Amino acid sequence: MQATFIRETSDGRKIEVIGPYICVDRDPVADQIVEVGSHPNKEAILRALPNAAFMAGPIVLTVEEASLVRGAFAMATEAETDKAAIEKRFRDAYNSRARAAGIE
Repeated sequence: MQATFIRETSDGRKIEVIGPYICVDRDPVADQIVEVGSHPNKEAILRALPNAAFMAGPIVLTVEEASLVRGAFAMATEAETDKAAIEKRFRDAYNSRARAAGIE
C-alpha cells in the first residue's frame, strides 16, 4: 500500500495516510476526517489550536493537510466500474438528499 506523508508531530512521529486510514507511526487512528465546525468539542479545539479546520480522530489538521488527506483517500479507493453499483450509489445519494430536504 502507498503511504502519503502528511506531517510530523512535535514529538517526531509521522502522520501518514496508508490505504483508507490516517496513521500515526503506521498505526491507524482514523478512517475519516470531520470538520471542526461540526465537531462536538469545537470550542475547546479552536481555543487550543485556532488554525484547526479538521479532526481525524485525535489528530488536528489544517485546511492544507486535510486536502492532502482527501487526495490520498481518493487515490486509495478503486474506481467503480460495475454498472449496478454505480446506479446504487446514485440512488442512495438521491434518497439521502431527498430525506435531508424532508421529502419521504
